[in-house]
Amino acid sequence: MISYSNWAVLSVNFLVVLCLSFAGVALSSVLYLVGAKWRFEVRQLAVSLFALFPLAFVLLIVLLVGGEHTFPWIGHVTHDEDVHMPGWYTLPLLATREIIGMLTVIYLSWVFIKRQEVSERSPEDAARFHHIATWIPFFYVLYGTMVAWDFEMTLKPSWHSAIYGMQNIVSNFNMFLAFLVIWIYVLNTRSKLVRQVKEYVYNYMAQMMLAFTLLWMYTFFAQYLTIWYGNIGDELDRVQAMQNGDYSVLWWSMIFLKFVIPFAVLVFPVSRHNTSIIMGVAGAIIVGTLFERYTWVAGINGTGTIPVVWGIGVTAVVAFIGFKLVAAAMRRNHLIRS
Repeated sequence: MISYSNWAVLSVNFLVVLCLSFAGVALSSVLYLVGAKWRFEVRQLAVSLFALFPLAFVLLIVLLVGGEHTFPWIGHVTHDEDVHMPGWYTLPLLATREIIGMLTVIYLSWVFIKRQEVSERSPEDAARFHHIATWIPFFYVLYGTMVAWDFEMTLKPSWHSAIYGMQNIVSNFNMFLAFLVIWIYVLNTRSKLVRQVKEYVYNYMAQMMLAFTLLWMYTFFAQYLTIWYGNIGDELDRVQAMQNGDYSVLWWSMIFLKFVIPFAVLVFPVSRHNTSIIMGVAGAIIVGTLFERYTWVAGINGTGTIPVVWGIGVTAVVAFIGFKLVAAAMRRNHLIRS
């Protein structure tokens, strides 16, 4: 019997893989829509993470089959109970919306990638690409909100927040930016890329990480202040359980890694032009986000052990499979040297 604190590691791995799968397409879409010229440096690398979707889908099925291991409320919520959105808490409905949602974003991402490849071939192709690009940010936010609700916010049925979906999306996207800049740096320095990414991209990525760091803290504190100042029953209990319970070290480390370090360092222009410093900050953001995801999933009651060995083992296996999938996709698209 796997304990909930151990099983939560699998949920966190799913959420991270899913974020990386779709965020690359979302970034390429947004950079195109705002007319960013540097999109040509990163767009093919970013959308290569689409190759992670099969892994995300398998993890989703495992979590859904796991049922009560994944969702503690199964068997403990009745329709006459005073909970937020009582109709939301049925496993068949949850499984249906999650599977349909993922298949939808997989299809949209595939269409986006195919149209991006030929977007400069003719005015007609450019128009078709523009059409799909305008839909991607909408579905990224909509789907991301649903996943945040199902796998984090509503794990405790009496707990809800109007801003949590946005906080979750902002946090995960910043983790993706941090991952992307480290990934580009590794490929560049090891001369793996067929076409090297220009050095100025690191500065642009650092500016985006700083912006999303500030936005994350804004949404985080807006939620926290509302719950704390309003002294809202179960909602305050969950937050205090996470920050003062068995996972308190992860909670406070999360704030230090995701806000204090990125803000204190990247606020200075000189830091945003230093590649080594950018890599260090990006690493802090990634680790902080992993802590954040695990605390929200496993720390709903503030109790449980931190499964260090299990966490490292499961994450290593998932990371290895993901690496193989993305590397194979990049070789097929002639982005890296054989």
